[in-house]
Amino acid sequence: MRPDASPFADSNIRHGGTIPGTGKPAFSLRMANPPATPILLAAPHAGRAYPDRVLRRMRQPDWARLRLEDRLTDKLAGEVAARTGAALLVAHAPRAMIDLNRCDTDIDWSMVAEPERRSAPRPHGECRARNGLGLVPRRLAGLGEIWRGPISGSDLDARIGQIHGPYHRELDGALDTIHRDWGGALLLDLHSMPPIGKRHPSDRPARFILGDRFGTSSDDRLVATALRSLAGAGATVAHNRPYAGGYILERHGKASEGRHAIQLEICRSLYLDDEWKGLTDGFSALVDILVTLVRNLSAEMQAITGDDRLPQAAE
Repeated sequence: MRPDASPFADSNIRHGGTIPGTGKPAFSLRMANPPATPILLAAPHAGRAYPDRVLRRMRQPDWARLRLEDRLTDKLAGEVAARTGAALLVAHAPRAMIDLNRCDTDIDWSMVAEPERRSAPRPHGECRARNGLGLVPRRLAGLGEIWRGPISGSDLDARIGQIHGPYHRELDGALDTIHRDWGGALLLDLHSMPPIGKRHPSDRPARFILGDRFGTSSDDRLVATALRSLAGAGATVAHNRPYAGGYILERHGKASEGRHAIQLEICRSLYLDDEWKGLTDGFSALVDILVTLVRNLSAEMQAITGDDRLPQAAE
């Protein structure tokens, strides 16, 4: 952050996309003008703006929401952005409606009502729809089918056109803006994960998992900085396993062009209660860890780009 800058000085808050049937924005971007750091924080699975008709169509809405949402990662990202000046992109549209970390062709067409749509061409490469977690999630372990019935093709098209497409265009544009000003940009994509079980009695399961799609979405120096920063806080950290990053990193992580992307999975037990519903006292300590992480990554980004502007705490 520039020495004379304050957090979000002259910042712009832009709302974008539309949640079909509500008129509510699908996401919000907050970014200082010019960008205060080369970092963009995102929370793509934090959305909790459920249309009533969507909740009515879910078989067990309360349970499914807890499992699908990266619960309150928007609160984490918001606190960290406020203290560091990092740009902030938060999804309001829920993952149950459309998963922003999936390609818009990764669709289980059998859940679409119109038979003619089921003959649509299938995507090549990674396809999460086969296990029930495609563009529109269909099944969850322990619950089975999420929905009471199929969705219409027009509903699917509206979700893609009004949520998915605009979100990724906004993310592209924000990274372009940061890149132009700083000579490089880093997306830190925040997610939450259920606690990982012990493999043996003395095992210390990872509380954080960094994903860079096995070295393809980010410069290794940034990943190494992140690993050191989290480990230095006394946390157990893993790299790429079991979460290496999905479509967001594949689309937006272009390390060779100075556009880096890292996915950070955070254990829910660090900041949520046992029911995964509310924040605990661990929230503040976790924010401190993430603030240090963002500052360290900002400094490393400036070392990589050769930008000599010094980051400054946005307290």
